[in-house]
Amino acid sequence: MKIDGGCHCGFISYEAEADPAKTAICNCTDCQRLSGSAFRTVVPVESATFRIKGQPMIYVKTGDSGNKREQSFCPRCGSPLYSAPPTAGPRTLFIRVGTINQRDQFVPQSQVWARSQQSWVDTIGSIRKIEKQ
Repeated sequence: MKIDGGCHCGFISYEAEADPAKTAICNCTDCQRLSGSAFRTVVPVESATFRIKGQPMIYVKTGDSGNKREQSFCPRCGSPLYSAPPTAGPRTLFIRVGTINQRDQFVPQSQVWARSQQSWVDTIGSIRKIEKQ
């Protein structure tokens, strides 16, 4: 499906093709730290379908495996946008679902790095909810 989205401040916007059935949650400790949350929700898109307006900042992190990953974010507001291998040519980008305008259609279908999941994540549905702050 065609998606569009961007950062919080509007400096970066993008369009791509994404399959909602490929939406996943990553529980790795890098995603926890880089998102400031207990996990990150992502969907892969092929670079051939990805069009971006604005120039994101790139931070290259090295994972436990030794593999490097570009972490893309808005230089003005800091919104994380996607990650990708630091290679030229066709590649798969992992879009941060929170930046997609159609994010309500991207329900996670799998989780990775479950061994790093925070112990309280499975109990979220049972805690008190307040509609507005």
